[in-house]
Amino acid sequence: MLISTALVLLMTPALAFFYGGLVRSKNALNTMMMSFISLGFVALAWAVIGYSLAFAPGNNYIGDLSRLFLNGVGLDVNPGGTIPHLLYMCYQATFCIITAALISGAIVERMRFSAYVVFITLWSIVVYAPIAHWVWGGGWLAKMGALDFAGGTVVHVNAGVAAFVAAALVGKRRDFKSSALLPHNVPFTLLGAGVLWFGWFGFNAGSAVAANGIAALAFTATFLAPAATLSVWTLLDSMRSSKPTAVGAATAIVVGLVAITPAAGYVGPMSAIALGGLAAFPSYYALLYRAKTQLDDSLDVVAAHGVGGTVGALLTGVFAQKALNGVQDGMLFGNPGQLGIQAAAVAAAIVYSGVGSFVLLKLVGIVLPLRASASDEGVGLDVSMHGEEAYVHTGGSTGA
Repeated sequence: MLISTALVLLMTPALAFFYGGLVRSKNALNTMMMSFISLGFVALAWAVIGYSLAFAPGNNYIGDLSRLFLNGVGLDVNPGGTIPHLLYMCYQATFCIITAALISGAIVERMRFSAYVVFITLWSIVVYAPIAHWVWGGGWLAKMGALDFAGGTVVHVNAGVAAFVAAALVGKRRDFKSSALLPHNVPFTLLGAGVLWFGWFGFNAGSAVAANGIAALAFTATFLAPAATLSVWTLLDSMRSSKPTAVGAATAIVVGLVAITPAAGYVGPMSAIALGGLAAFPSYYALLYRAKTQLDDSLDVVAAHGVGGTVGALLTGVFAQKALNGVQDGMLFGNPGQLGIQAAAVAAAIVYSGVGSFVLLKLVGIVLPLRASASDEGVGLDVSMHGEEAYVHTGGSTGA
């Protein structure tokens, strides 16, 4: 679990590279900082209050304040678990950190950094922590029997919905659809995708909270599902344009990882392959559809995480196998009702995250402007927000 916690923490810098490579050079540092800053503010918010709201005893909807400032969280075994309570808190913190950072992909190149930091800090407390309690803290979705092994609803649907709301409220980039908004460093994006996959083994296998057979099951699923998504996505790209792209390959890996996350500890290897292959289709076509709309979800967080997480959560209700985990069967193994439970959990996450994210952004916007000025956006947010340039030798802030 020490290693798994470190692996999941590594996913946030990996996300920074994945996102950072997809933007223009004048916004590279700002985009990467939007991931890195979550390692600071969100981590502290989790330790002070977020962990208590998510995992302390409470009611069906939220934990109480008995773990405020990590009160009573020490070297004793975590409640109902097998590892030191402090380690469990750290492990869960890494989930909260990357979930908040995922949102940034929808509003890069135009949101003010200060407003973004305030938003994700509050969001981790007000939106993420309650949903985590519902599913993993003994809340109402857990009691209803919803299956989410490592974060389909808690992490990916949650972040995807918040990203949609943020993109809509902040608005599109001023040169959206009027000039080429091309990735400045695709190798960065491929590196980010590869390191994300590496870290995701801690994300999914570590969610067994033990070195046991369930962890090995989740590890195997995390290996095979993205392989299937990558293969299907490449075929779809080839059929559509005869030129499979590197950005497409990187995106496919992330979609496969997202989709298998809720199912990882509940499905067998062949089911993981089927799930990963099927998950490619909705996200692929959602991405193509979004490009035809006026929604500037800059790095397609909704298609990858919102749609991918929804599909994965629903397919968990199809492919889950009680014989493997001892929890519940899915529709293919004689329990069609599980699909309905999964759908209810997804719907609950969509509604709460959507409303909560909207309210928080509106409140933050009263105090701080959400949007960078036209001049700041024009020169690039690296210089205007951070006083730095990623590539001085290439022409600095005027880089494409």
